[in-house]
Amino acid sequence: MNTLISADGTTIAYDRAGAGPAIVFIAGAFNERPTLAPLAKELAGDFTVVTYDRRARGDSGNTKPWSIDREVEDLDALIAEVGGTAHVFGFSSGAILGLYAAARGSAIGRIVAYEPPYPFGEGNATDLPGRLAELVDSGRPGDAVELFQLEAIGLPREIVAQIRRSPMFPALEAIAQSVVYDSTITTGATPPAGLTTPTLVVNGALTWPVLARQAVRTAAALPNARHVEVPGGERHTVEPAVTAPVVAGFLREG
Repeated sequence: MNTLISADGTTIAYDRAGAGPAIVFIAGAFNERPTLAPLAKELAGDFTVVTYDRRARGDSGNTKPWSIDREVEDLDALIAEVGGTAHVFGFSSGAILGLYAAARGSAIGRIVAYEPPYPFGEGNATDLPGRLAELVDSGRPGDAVELFQLEAIGLPREIVAQIRRSPMFPALEAIAQSVVYDSTITTGATPPAGLTTPTLVVNGALTWPVLARQAVRTAAALPNARHVEVPGGERHTVEPAVTAPVVAGFLREG
């Protein structure tokens, strides 16, 4: 594990491997840097790959007040660390963050956006981030996790109840603050229509139908983007073996 200090003094933990053009991997809600490590490993033969813990999760810090621009500063610090420019692979809310960063002026060459959950009118209630924050601030992180799973992800109540009883639940509670941030990033978000950074929007063939629709619509909303569907990806997951060649082929075009 490596660390760096972001612009506001926050410690950001990251792993780096490989050699060649750099790719920074941005994970989504409830994810830490191991989530995209298998995909990064598949690409490390031809690229420098960087996976990191976003704020309020894993080994990274959580300096407040939070804003999406502070998360962009974290990404910019990582890009500077690997040479000043990088490609980005963003997963779920991490894809929205990556696209936002590129529109804001980050030194991003190309973007792969895997299942960005832009709502297009199908998202959660606009007050969800505030309700999540109230639960976390009042010492009820488990209830915040449950609320996010029910309303932001749309899991059935019986599945959420099973997760709450599972051995994995304490780890989710530990990063409950991060879902406040992810909910804020995604609620009401729209693709940056003026973004000209070359973008590939990807979804898995077996993902939830709403995410497949959102991927197609996201690509259509961006002036320099195209859409591709890859095999697998059941329940909003990334299949490294089938996704890596698609990512590599797209990044080599630039």
